[in-house]
Amino acid sequence: MKQPQVCPFQKFCIPPIATSLSRLLLTGVGASAQAHNQTLPTVVIESSRSSQSGIADCPNAGVVTQQPFEPRTVDRLGELLKEMPGLIVSQHSGKGKAKLYPLRGFNLDHGTDVRTTVSGMLITPRSHAPGQGRSDLNLLIAELAARLECKKGPYDADQSDFASAGTARVIYWDTLVQGIASVGLGQHGCMCAFLADSVKVGNGNLLSTLELVLNDAPFARPDDHRKSNGVWRYDEGGAGNGFDVTAMANCANWNSTAQSAERAVHNGALGRFDPTYPTDGGLSHRYSLSGGWCKSADEASSKINASIIHNKLDLGSNSTYFPDHPVHGDQFEQPDRRTTAVVNMRHTWRGAWLGLASEKTAGLQLHNDNIFNALRDTVARRSLSTTRQNHVVEGRAGADVENKTPWTETCRTGVGLRGDTYRFAVRGDNPASSDNARASIVSPKPGLIFGPPDNTEYYFTTGSGFHSNDARGSTITVDSQSGAPADKITSLVRSKGLAAGVRPKIIAGRQSSMMFHPLDFDFDSGLVFAGDTGATPRGRPSRRNGFAFNNHHSATRWLTIDADVAFAEAGFRDFDPVGNRIPGVVEGIVSVVLAVDNLGRCFAALPLRCFGQRPLIDDDSVRSHSTATLNGRTGYRINPETSVQLEVLNLTNRRASGVDYGHESRLANEPASVDDAHLHPVKCRSARLTLTTNFRDVG
Repeated sequence: MKQPQVCPFQKFCIPPIATSLSRLLLTGVGASAQAHNQTLPTVVIESSRSSQSGIADCPNAGVVTQQPFEPRTVDRLGELLKEMPGLIVSQHSGKGKAKLYPLRGFNLDHGTDVRTTVSGMLITPRSHAPGQGRSDLNLLIAELAARLECKKGPYDADQSDFASAGTARVIYWDTLVQGIASVGLGQHGCMCAFLADSVKVGNGNLLSTLELVLNDAPFARPDDHRKSNGVWRYDEGGAGNGFDVTAMANCANWNSTAQSAERAVHNGALGRFDPTYPTDGGLSHRYSLSGGWCKSADEASSKINASIIHNKLDLGSNSTYFPDHPVHGDQFEQPDRRTTAVVNMRHTWRGAWLGLASEKTAGLQLHNDNIFNALRDTVARRSLSTTRQNHVVEGRAGADVENKTPWTETCRTGVGLRGDTYRFAVRGDNPASSDNARASIVSPKPGLIFGPPDNTEYYFTTGSGFHSNDARGSTITVDSQSGAPADKITSLVRSKGLAAGVRPKIIAGRQSSMMFHPLDFDFDSGLVFAGDTGATPRGRPSRRNGFAFNNHHSATRWLTIDADVAFAEAGFRDFDPVGNRIPGVVEGIVSVVLAVDNLGRCFAALPLRCFGQRPLIDDDSVRSHSTATLNGRTGYRINPETSVQLEVLNLTNRRASGVDYGHESRLANEPASVDDAHLHPVKCRSARLTLTTNFRDVG
């Protein structure tokens, strides 16, 4: 029976959390159920990115283990996904909000089309008030995350909605070898504390974790971000045979300083960190209970997991300032309350097929959301009027089958097929837009891999995926603001992906992959539902081409280098006089990380991340500036149980923007709206100091 792994990061004294999930964005913890009181063994990690040769079905699949997270200096919650090569994480308003994840020619506002799960629970909700598929990763507790499994493109049969750009799975550990206590202090009101321990209970282990974060950030109106996370997890058995029960809780509230009009910053009317509309902000909570069961034999394995999740969000925003209400402004509120129930079942068996050994998998997924959301006009987050208010019940059933067969020593295939069916029931304050709807879609996913597993492999993978639109758009007949007739949207929008790539294995200690996706995604969007207005503007069919080159190199015993490059070209396929470029798409991304460890008691890292200019409007006549950030980290191990580290964000104090938009806005002293670029700044240079210690469990 396979036993849970011992966490390698324990030998690093579990680096800390002083960076608002700096270290809480993956250090990982774990041990066997029988060894939680034992002296910590020394574990050496040969590679921080697990080799996928002979395993992966496409060139961009990867598993990032704990080691690369340990040297990364990060500032924003959810930046764990930044370890996904070719992806940039940014924030456009307030630390408590869901982030922006540009990837492969997609802008991915709030994370839509990157399907994200944490310990099997989907974090990408449907028909959400601020945005379809909003991925809020503020619930993450890094010390519990063992690894990140990522893949780009709609190629996996077990992945359905929101997987067109990619998938990201965060896997939590079950138990701790030692307890962990960490405290950090930084500039701009940053204070973090973390406490976790595992105790033996019956035949298993109970893990308890608590995290507290306070952060003001450098804004003139402090973020006043206050967050608390808790995880309680009981685990019994091993990784292949056993069960677990997990309870999670996340609560947060914050102020938001949204993007600023470039004209106001340039003429000195606003400082880089001044708010244009000073009362934006939000609060949220998330409570969940989940359980998993697995059983393995020599030729078969089965898994079942189920969860029930309650989410609440109240979000006040104003990105255009004063165009419609010159006196009190155009702030709006997007409340969302939902209860989600999910059951996933999966069975894998191995046996002969056409005289060849093959692996077959069948899966079934059931998902139901009971949602109450609205769109309201507000002043200082006090409600004035309701634009739209709805009760939505959205159900989904999905099934998939997949067969993997090695035809020869150098050729194997992976062929999958999945089907999904949706049921929408929308009731609201406008009976004309209250109705039921159904939609179904079938997605084939074939792939070919050529090359010996211990040498260079070549991949040719294609697949069909989809993106579900907001259920409220599936039944709309009247525009919520104008009262004019409105067309219903297409409920399920198909995407098509093609990836050709190579995974060379030439130099010892180096892992590389190269992928070219000439026709990556092809959406025929029709109409889309806009959560900020309650309307259904017409979308346009689009095409995204790109190239990615990813590298991990263990240069010496103490130096590792990660270098990733990605380029994307995105445009609309139909003709329109306004232009055919997709606004906001990041066209070039470069990430380089130098990490030093096993060099006496000292450790250090320098992560550099750059992303290029972006078109801000369809005709490409207005473009953003490029952005580059360099962070630094250094630390010292006082003894095997205790370490101290200093992290500096934005070492060069670069004045750059993390997000840029192009749209109309009206400032308080302007007679009419103005077309302009709008930016959210990269935070100024700031330092954080953290002390972390491990302690023995004496129970």
